[in-house]
Amino acid sequence: MALEADGLCAIDLLSCAGLINHFGRSRSVEKLEISPVLLQKGNTRIALYGIGSIPDERLYRMFINNQVTMLRPREDEDGWFNLFVIHQNRSKHGATNYIPEQFLDDFLDLVVWGHEHECKIAPVRNEQQLFYVTQPGSSVITSLSPGEAVKKHIGLLRVKGKKMNLQKIPLQTVRQFFIQDVTLSEHPDLFSPEQPNVMLKVMAFCQEKVDYSGGFEVFNTMRFCQKFVDRVANPKDILHFIRHREAKDSLKGKSHTSS
Repeated sequence: MALEADGLCAIDLLSCAGLINHFGRSRSVEKLEISPVLLQKGNTRIALYGIGSIPDERLYRMFINNQVTMLRPREDEDGWFNLFVIHQNRSKHGATNYIPEQFLDDFLDLVVWGHEHECKIAPVRNEQQLFYVTQPGSSVITSLSPGEAVKKHIGLLRVKGKKMNLQKIPLQTVRQFFIQDVTLSEHPDLFSPEQPNVMLKVMAFCQEKVDYSGGFEVFNTMRFCQKFVDRVANPKDILHFIRHREAKDSLKGKSHTSS
């Protein structure tokens, strides 16, 4: 397991007790030296690297300032399968609030990217750095987002020499989750701004987001969600009304013109 740079936590205690193998911890916030765990079975040798969860902005600056060093095995460094485990933002959430794949060393063979929840477990080749990246994602649904609706998998990695194979294994007991956007204006046969009974129509869809741009009126979501108390785990969150800003601006323009 990999852990963050600061503090003492339960994982440290489990590691001291010999119950888990704890790697990837850094005791310095000024520089980061990543020493691999070396494993060998027969002729196959694996160098296992890890970085625990560090604030993305801090780690981004460390990479930019060349303060991150990945140590190589002294003996036959090109004969090892280099596996790197990282627990940071992969998706860009801001200028420095993520870690670009291009920051990682090009001698790596496979990067296992944690923290992200969407399951993208099939290895994807980075054509610039020439390594593969697998993103297992979360094993349970933790938020109401489109990425959580993707089928959940775990992977069984087999390595022989410098070759690898990652077998996708679908999880069978994940709570079912369905999400889809409904734009009322795209269904003129079902919805219209004058339709007095829009709520019953929407119940047939049971979606999370409803776009009511184009003059539609909203209704009481709490009353609507009460109908699903015994059917879903999150009745208060199953329905959200949204309206595009362009539609708001056009309505404001019309009101100014009429006045």
